[in-house]
Amino acid sequence: MNLLPKTATEFGSTEYWNNFFKKRGKQAFEWYGEYPELCGQLHKCVKPRDEILMVGCGNSKLSLDLYDVGFKQITNIDISQVVIRQMQDANKIQRPEMLWYHMDATAMNFSDEKYSVVLDKGTLDALFTDETEATLQTVRKYFSEVARVLRVGGRYVCISLLQEHILKEVLGFFPENEFVLRVVRCVEAEQKTAESNSDGTSMPVFIVVATKFKKLPMKVYEVCLAGEQVQRVQKPEEVVLSVAAAQKASMVCNGLVRGSIAGMKEVSLDLHRPGEDIPRYTIHVLDQKPMRGNGKYAAFIVPQGRETEWLFSTPQGRQKLLASASHDRLAIVSMHRGQTYASWDAVKDELAESVKSLAPHGLHGHIPYLSLGSEVGRRETIFKGHSALSGDYIVEEILGNDNKIFRRLIFLNNQFVIQSEAAIKLVKGKGKSKESKKVIDPGYLACQHHLYMTIGVHLAMGLESGEPDNNVMVVGLGGGGLCTFIHQCLRNSNMVAVEIDPEMQTVATNYFGLTLDERLKVEIKDGIDYLRDCAEQNQHFKAILFDVDSKDPTLGMSCPPQSFLDQRVLENTKKLLGTCGIFILNLVCRDDSLRGKVVDELKQVFKYVLSYKLEEDVNEIFYCADNAALDSGAKWQEAMKRSAQEINALAKKFKLSRDDLVDLEEFVEGLKI
Repeated sequence: MNLLPKTATEFGSTEYWNNFFKKRGKQAFEWYGEYPELCGQLHKCVKPRDEILMVGCGNSKLSLDLYDVGFKQITNIDISQVVIRQMQDANKIQRPEMLWYHMDATAMNFSDEKYSVVLDKGTLDALFTDETEATLQTVRKYFSEVARVLRVGGRYVCISLLQEHILKEVLGFFPENEFVLRVVRCVEAEQKTAESNSDGTSMPVFIVVATKFKKLPMKVYEVCLAGEQVQRVQKPEEVVLSVAAAQKASMVCNGLVRGSIAGMKEVSLDLHRPGEDIPRYTIHVLDQKPMRGNGKYAAFIVPQGRETEWLFSTPQGRQKLLASASHDRLAIVSMHRGQTYASWDAVKDELAESVKSLAPHGLHGHIPYLSLGSEVGRRETIFKGHSALSGDYIVEEILGNDNKIFRRLIFLNNQFVIQSEAAIKLVKGKGKSKESKKVIDPGYLACQHHLYMTIGVHLAMGLESGEPDNNVMVVGLGGGGLCTFIHQCLRNSNMVAVEIDPEMQTVATNYFGLTLDERLKVEIKDGIDYLRDCAEQNQHFKAILFDVDSKDPTLGMSCPPQSFLDQRVLENTKKLLGTCGIFILNLVCRDDSLRGKVVDELKQVFKYVLSYKLEEDVNEIFYCADNAALDSGAKWQEAMKRSAQEINALAKKFKLSRDDLVDLEEFVEGLKI
């Protein structure tokens, strides 16, 4: 027997509801939860002394349960005479003081200001089925009647799913008529509905509380969509956006409950505390095809400071983590900077309901929490700054594996990407205090692509050129990690770093150990303009390196900006290198067709193009030259191998590393002509 309406408009018809209740008989029909789930919110705005009018009562048990716990002054009305008779007969002995009337809520015959509470559970939703003029007139009549029969200080308490058109009409009527408006989410009702539904889904349930005043100095809008904290907002649009965000998140959760997203993109959600703009957590949900022996679902908490690692910060990395976690579904949780997390257990308690809402249907019992250890990690901001080009940024220190300290530069508009990273060494101080001092470890390579760019520089410096100076240009300073490593490792180099953002030079020298001297200088200029000016001055360089981030990573290529691959820029680069220098490019490109275009552009300018793709990284290093000494693949490979060997030796000589930095066999095999 189908008891659901065939079309949405049937919700508002008297005939539909009469037929509905005849079919249901004495069995109650609860649209939005029952008293046990609603009472926590209702008791905050409805008191036993209140005279309550229940509009569109149907055969809901809500008013019966309220009566049984001490709310004796309840009047019920409904448009269906059938249900009113049913309820009168069922309750006349057990609840003698309760009143029942067959009445249209849009044309009530009660006196003005008779009730202190008008209680509506789904009636507004039943009336407001579309946005036709006739429906709007009906709803506005209903609101006017509610306002008329309420006393000053009285409350209209409406339990609703709050579709957008309904919420906008509520916001348009009540604040304009001297009501304080509050929207509260009733999570308990949603959870009960999810447990009752065969597919485990539910819709967000809201309680609108509109309190009547004689005259208000200003319109008052309040929301409480998580926990107990009520937030006052300035504009009705903010209420609409808050409710819509909750509804969209619920739709996502419902989709995850109903089925697997294996083979599809991951789903991402930000979790906020009420009233806070900064997310507290970001959750990525991934599925893989069910495998025998796997668990159904687990949550993985990423310690603070580790969220920028490839395994956690990229879709590819998270897929790899999923494959190794031995669960069909994994919710990967990252914590945000600007937030404080007390402990591992506190984080689990805080996440419990959200993690549960993302579980597949039918999962019962304990949800395991996985991590790299039972610690939330440690993150400390040591400097905050602002760049006119890149926006707000921070320099932070995190505690990594084996209690190692790392310092990072993060642009806040792209928080999951490390712009620069350095390792910190604690050196015992001298003198009386002997306090340990933090110093930068020049041998630490946070970005492995810096190592392979340095190999190219060494190769360029070793080629016969007739030029007495080993001039090197690095376009893109960042935190100075690449320049520092070249400066420390290749001590016969003379280097100029070109950086458009003066803020980066300050950060690199003050926080990342960049030391400027006669062999290393910084030019604060636009890199493209600097290349052109140097070419016009007939300057020469043995190596020119591009390590420049794009400000728009949505284009599919986040390094370098497309403008740096313009043919005129590449021609200027070639002119500066002559026939003996090497152009070294760090390419970060996730679009294969776009990568192919980059290769074609390089080949149009340079005779010989070699590349090395870093394993598990998106970085690909291109080595481009016109040097006849590198006119074959075998010559390239042999020359690169010798330079890699020498870099290993120099790193040990200058105590930058105890071990070989480059696996020679792997490196040579990975070179692509």
